Amino acid sequence: MLKSLFKKFKKTIVFKTIQKTIPYRALRKVYRACRKQIRRMYRYEMLRKHYPKLYNKYAARPVNEKKVVFIEVRESKISDSFSLMYKKVQEEHKYEIHTHFLRSGFSKRKDYQHACEAMITDIADAKYIFLNESSDVIAALPMRKETIVTQLWHGCGAFKKFGMSTAELIFGDDRKTLEKYPYHGNYTYVTVSSPEVVWAYEEAMSLQDKKGVVVPTGISRSDIFYDEEAKKAAQEKLLSVVPQAKGKKVILYAPTFRGRVAKAKTPNQLDIAAFGDALGKDYILLFKLHPFVKKRTAIPEGYEDFAFDLTDDMSIEELLFVADICISDYSSLVFEYSLFEKPMIFFAFDLDNYYDWRGFYYDYKDFVPGPIHTTTEEMIEYIQHVDERFDKKKVQEFRQKFMSACDGHATERIMKMMFGE
Repeated sequence: MLKSLFKKFKKTIVFKTIQKTIPYRALRKVYRACRKQIRRMYRYEMLRKHYPKLYNKYAARPVNEKKVVFIEVRESKISDSFSLMYKKVQEEHKYEIHTHFLRSGFSKRKDYQHACEAMITDIADAKYIFLNESSDVIAALPMRKETIVTQLWHGCGAFKKFGMSTAELIFGDDRKTLEKYPYHGNYTYVTVSSPEVVWAYEEAMSLQDKKGVVVPTGISRSDIFYDEEAKKAAQEKLLSVVPQAKGKKVILYAPTFRGRVAKAKTPNQLDIAAFGDALGKDYILLFKLHPFVKKRTAIPEGYEDFAFDLTDDMSIEELLFVADICISDYSSLVFEYSLFEKPMIFFAFDLDNYYDWRGFYYDYKDFVPGPIHTTTEEMIEYIQHVDERFDKKKVQEFRQKFMSACDGHATERIMKMMFGE
């Protein structure tokens, strides 16, 4: 609204008169400062007053022991992180399942506010709540003690830093702001992929003084990788979507995004043409971009039968099933892919910049279970000799360390922890 008013103001005689004595750049600076202050005031009003007050109003109702609420903070549908748990709760046939899609970062402020209000009204008497993403709205509520809030999280392991761990880094807010408006709060349980990473989640979510909240049950979404029917279906789907895959090995390129969520970009340093010229006889190249990224990868002319962007056509789980080699950078999907004990390449051409931007929980160069490359040529050369260079033992050790609780039965353990026998 302020932006719209400023545009109208620019057309007025008053503005043109002021501009004669005050440079436009200075006026623009004042406008940005005003907008920033209004956002601060709005955030304070919503998170510290309006949302808690709304919750208390509806929390006067008795708890509905059968109500289970799944909250998608960003997605517009039930995501892979929820799908197995959602299906499992449905199969019980004794719970009232509610869903909310807040679309944080993807909707207008007013629409997001209305979605949050509807969600708060609903969860105020819920017995069970599931999340898979951080939410400053949930953390701001005076949650009733009878409600069990379980953070399933959307990734495995502990790779790039998040939450309070980014307080002093470019990516995150300053520590004072994160403490004033926490994104991780009111959790009864946080499920993680192994005992090894409990400390990282306690640090990121400021749960060091609440031992037992972060539990190594395994990640629900990882159970799919033990489903042979799902594997077969993924292979059949690939051939239906990409008939050129028949008789070829699959290279999956799945990088994480760069920048902030609202303006997320995908890296474009991988030379598709060079890959196609060197590897096209034996391989196809599949792209799976981060869901936050809006601008997709352009396939160069002449390589349409070698490279394919399947971001909208196949899920990351399906693509991990069919991939013979996975190229990533700083994405947590490498934890899931380690379950297959196949070759991984880490295309970390901007490692120093990313370290300053986001940071890691472990030393990157000692941590990743595959070669680190910074050029297309290096990756091509490795793939051409992958059979003799792939260190399977290193991947197995990585899997045991970071994915030991992901054995195909995580959803069952979480169900028992949440709902009892």
